[in-house]
Amino acid sequence: MNEKFFDQKKEKQARMINAALKVFSEYGYYHASTDEIVKNAGISKGLLFHYFNSKLGLYSFLYDYATRVVTLELTQNVEKNETGYFELRKQIYTAKINALSQYPYIFLFLKKAETEDHPEALAEIEDRRDRYNRIISTLLERADITGFNSKADYEKVGNILDYTFDGLMEKNIKSDPFRADFFLEEALEYVDMIKDVTYEEQ
Repeated sequence: MNEKFFDQKKEKQARMINAALKVFSEYGYYHASTDEIVKNAGISKGLLFHYFNSKLGLYSFLYDYATRVVTLELTQNVEKNETGYFELRKQIYTAKINALSQYPYIFLFLKKAETEDHPEALAEIEDRRDRYNRIISTLLERADITGFNSKADYEKVGNILDYTFDGLMEKNIKSDPFRADFFLEEALEYVDMIKDVTYEEQ
């Protein structure tokens, strides 16, 4: 990647990144069109390739950038000693929504990258994808599960919360304008509701 990309104004950087996140999240690596990316970003294709050399260069940069943004938000929002199952989830979701407030398609992009199987793209991101997944897994592994009632399966509870978060995310990012604060309030309400029916320690 050409480091001059970061010499551009923040607004222009964000516009290019968001355009690429959106297109790659919709089509995956192989079917993503650089023509559509530059159209959404409001730049020329020549400028895109000046900064990133190739579509693969852009995709690789984008994956690194997205995971760094998310990791930074997790570092800032998730307390190091927090082990409460639902509080930990709340902090993780808060971190994710902070990332979404800057880059609305960041998690749809990362979700699409989870199933990316094009050899060229996979060779570029596979190791980094594994490292990113370990960061998330490590956070969740420290959650205290002893407070669940006897009828609750904590793994299924986690799945319900994640599926709910993903559904709310897709609904909210399509709203105009996207309001991260409304999304956060709604997401945390669902966490509290699930806690009320599955957890004994209030």
